Order: sequence, then structure tokens, then C-alpha cells
Amino acid sequence: MDTQTLSPETSEERLIWHSIRLTYGFYVLGAVYLVAPVLAWSLLLAQCWKLLRRPQPLPGLSALPVAIRWWLGGMLLMLVALVVGHLQQQLGMTQLIKSTIGWAKGWALLAVFPLLGCLNIRPAIVYRACMHVCLHTLLLLPVFVGAWLVGLPQTLYVSPLQAVGGPGPEFFAVSLYEIDPGSGLPRWRLFTPWAPALGFMANIFFVFALQEQSRRWQAIGISASVLMALMSASRLALVAMLSIWIISGVISRLRSPLTPFVAAAGCTVLGLLGHPLLTAAEQFWQSFRSARAGSTRVRETLARIALDRWQAEAFTWGHGVVERGPHLVEFMPIGSHHSWYGLLFVKGLVGALALAGPLLLSLLQLAWWSGVLPLARVGLAMGLLLLMYTFGENLEILAYLIWPALLIIGRAHHGIVYAKSSLLHPS
Repeated sequence: MDTQTLSPETSEERLIWHSIRLTYGFYVLGAVYLVAPVLAWSLLLAQCWKLLRRPQPLPGLSALPVAIRWWLGGMLLMLVALVVGHLQQQLGMTQLIKSTIGWAKGWALLAVFPLLGCLNIRPAIVYRACMHVCLHTLLLLPVFVGAWLVGLPQTLYVSPLQAVGGPGPEFFAVSLYEIDPGSGLPRWRLFTPWAPALGFMANIFFVFALQEQSRRWQAIGISASVLMALMSASRLALVAMLSIWIISGVISRLRSPLTPFVAAAGCTVLGLLGHPLLTAAEQFWQSFRSARAGSTRVRETLARIALDRWQAEAFTWGHGVVERGPHLVEFMPIGSHHSWYGLLFVKGLVGALALAGPLLLSLLQLAWWSGVLPLARVGLAMGLLLLMYTFGENLEILAYLIWPALLIIGRAHHGIVYAKSSLLHPS
């Protein structure tokens, strides 16, 4: 394979290729929020139509991985929780329809894109398309930084596509930069709705860059990813970039015969250095929290409000919809900045279990196979990123951005199915 001239070969690959590569074009139009749902449901409906027209099952969809079935079941359970929550809270049919459309553009994508990963889509196409976004970021960097230096407006305009409907104007805005109210320093969010979301994408691109076969594209991807993480000024992004690929690498070696000996030596070292390490960890955590003290305070207050109201008012099925918090939390939505608190508040215990089950099963299976299949290790890294960011972001609202990671998770599970088949029926 010519790593310099890699290009899509099938209609599915072409759609995914252009949907990723044209990210900044969609950003200028204010259409990034709409691309992923349209792509996901269009591809899914196209595959369903092909299944109806041919007697034989399509390759890749004949034997769905168990983890993908769990994702499908979990996200359908989300829909059930949504309907029951609306009925219990008597929110009305209009709100139920709006929320169901929101589910189709949010939680549903966490099942649809892994399912589409079972199609004949080469991971290299996804990686290379993301590297093109990284290249465009490097080329546009002087524009974004220069806008702050010369004092241009932070937001140029909000696209009229906002009329289609979405979580807020920031999802359709062309923003050049923003000023952190706590520190007064600039932050950039580029094609994402807020700066920490850019850090999330930077981590996805970073792992993809490490898989690149072309040294030139790998260098572009790594440098752009690191710059995006720094420009986002997101603490979680920097921690993830330093740890995720290392953690996935350690997990991938758990099946090695040397693992018990290494673990024994590691336990001995930890026992000798336990106190200094605990002290250093505590100091790091305090520094992490105080780096942006205002943000930490808002997040913790939102969490307390979400938990208190969940337990007291809607334990099983939740409140059905997101609610704005008081002035104390700058009117941020209750449960935002945290997938689990948000789920408990909006969809109750049922909603939290609907995400926890598929995510846990997916991580366990990818962890077990990560030492055998390189793609499983990439999928594991994506799953660990999802898990880490559930404690700092709302996965539902960012599903339209992180869909390349979801696609790779599905592709990794599909690879595991074929690996199992090869082991059971060797040629």
C-alpha cells in the first residue's frame, strides 16, 4: 500500500473520507453538528435497503459482535428511559418528539457508528482523513492566533443552520478564539463547541497519528494534536495525552508470560515507594484542581445538585430533560461536564446502566484482545478515552464529533470476531 496516496475505494469509505476531511469546510458553514447524524443514519438506511434487496446477508453484518449488540441494546434502553421519563414528568408530546430527535443525534450515534464499523471500511482511511484535519489545523493556526493578537471579534457569526435545531448557538458558531474568564488568557475551540471538546478530539487524533504508516503524516498528526491540546488549555486533555496510549500498552501486555514477574517486581517497588508516591499523587491532584479553580467549583456544585435532585425526585427514570442550574453555577445545565451525573439526572439509574453496561463490556473485550490484535489496542485506547471523558464531558452532546473513534471501536470488535473464527476454524 502506498501510504502517501491512500484513498477510499468503496462508497462507504468515500463518504467517511470526505465527511472527515471537509471538517473545516463544514465548520465555516456551521454544519459540523449536522454531518455525523446525517452520515450515520444515511449509511445505516442504505445498508438496511441492501439487506432487503439481496437474499444473502451483507459481509460484516452477518455476525454482529456481542459488544456491538450491547451498544445497540443500551442506546435503545436510553430511548425507553427518555420516553418513560417524559411521561412521568408530564412534559408533553411536543417535548417528547424533540427529545427523541435529540436522542437520534446523540446517544443513538454511540451505537450506530460502532455498528457501521462492521462494514468493509479500512481503519487506515479513517486515520489518514483525520491527519488531513490536522494538516488543515496547522495551516489555519496563524488565522486563529492572529485573530486574538489583533483583537478581532471572538465569534464571527452563527450559521443560519441553527434553525434546524441543536443544543445551542455555540454548535453552529464560527469562533476564532475565546477568553477564559478565570485567567483572562485565550483558549481556542476551533471546529468544536468549547475548548475542552477540542482537547478530546486532539487525543483521538493523537492515537490515530501513532498508527500512521507514513512518517510525514504521522509527524503532522502528532504535532497538530499536541498543539490542539495546548490551545484548548484543557487539563483533562493533557493528562489523557500523556497516559492513554501508555495505559493501553500496559493492558495489552497482560497476557504475556512475563506479566506476573513484572507485576511482582512492580508491587515490591510500590511498597517501598508507596508513601512518596501517594504524596506526589495528592499534590498533583491539588494542583490539577487549582489550575482552574473556578471551573472546578462550578463542576463540583453541578454534580452535587444533580445527585441530590436525582435521589430525591427521579431515582429510576430521571427528569426526562436537561434543566438550567442557578446563578451559583453560572446557569450551566445540571449534570453537564459529566456524563454520569447528567445521565442520572435526565434518565435516572436506568440511563446510567444503559451506558455503563456496553462501555464496560466493550473495554473488557478490547483489553483481552489488545495484546493479539493491533486494532484492538487502538479500539481500547478509544474506549479508555470515552471512559475518561465521561467524568469531564457529556458523551451524548459530543457524539457528533467523536464518531471516528466510535467507528474504530466497532471495527476493532469486528476484527475480534474474525480472529475468533480463525482460531476456531484454522485454514
